Amino acid sequence: MKVPSSLRKWFIAHFVTDMIFAIPMFLAPVWVSGLLGIEDENTLTIRLIGAALFAIGGTSLSVHKSGVEVFRAMLKLKIIWSAFAILAIMISLLSEFSTTLLAILIVFGIFSTTWLYYLDRIGR
Repeated sequence: MKVPSSLRKWFIAHFVTDMIFAIPMFLAPVWVSGLLGIEDENTLTIRLIGAALFAIGGTSLSVHKSGVEVFRAMLKLKIIWSAFAILAIMISLLSEFSTTLLAILIVFGIFSTTWLYYLDRIGR
């Protein structure tokens, strides 16, 4: 099975999206906390999330020319990450609604659906 060129483009888009969020989270966590409405300015937590986004996005960029086996493994990682992120956001929304959290949920939902589609397309 060949890796669809559209999936390669999605990996680049995912890299760009992750970097858009990772850079400010890592370099300006207090500012990001304010944007997200997080009262406890726990800079370590925000920076660790940024670090995770650097890792996942950076790996997306580094493997975007790889073969199908690498893509299959990366898709599984992305599906697990996005599924648990969606669950965490939904639990948080149950205790306190936030339009910011809802927007983040939608972004994770789009990526998760995309990853599931492509995993099915290239074979599990």
